[in-house]
Amino acid sequence: MENAFKLMDSPVGVLTLVARGRRLAAVLWEHERENRVRLGSLIQDNHSPILLKTELQLNEYFSGKRTQFELDLDFQGTPFQKQVWQALLAIPFGETRSYGQIALALGNPKSVRAVGAANGRNPISIIAPCHRVIGASGALTGFAGGLEAKSFLLALEGHNLGTSAATAKSLLSRQAELPF
Repeated sequence: MENAFKLMDSPVGVLTLVARGRRLAAVLWEHERENRVRLGSLIQDNHSPILLKTELQLNEYFSGKRTQFELDLDFQGTPFQKQVWQALLAIPFGETRSYGQIALALGNPKSVRAVGAANGRNPISIIAPCHRVIGASGALTGFAGGLEAKSFLLALEGHNLGTSAATAKSLLSRQAELPF
């Protein structure tokens, strides 16, 4: 099945929004690792209603006007991955969870590493907020968009988890240049 995509400028770089039919299938990073998310063939469609709606809601999020997304999502993965991604959707704006807390919430406290692996394969970044998952010590851990982007997203939501002044200034200046 062919998927539609649209590029979007954001404070964390150019995002690739991908739709499968009328549902959002992915939000990919500018420097996406090859095969992190498998989608099949892509055709650019700058007029797809779901992609336009996603872009609008992401712009509202980046400008501080949106704390929750209202989009139809199409997660493709294993049953366990889908459980983890649903758990991400339950993390409220402005809060974080550890990998262990998610494993415990799924009823399998020994699955911490598997939760981390599923989190790393989350195809719908930002919308399914994998950036809200941190290490048990509170430290920022791996993130497909890079730790600078993760730090920015958490700061946008009210967290101060070690964003350096230079990093914050750099990202905020990029945000000021965007047309929203």
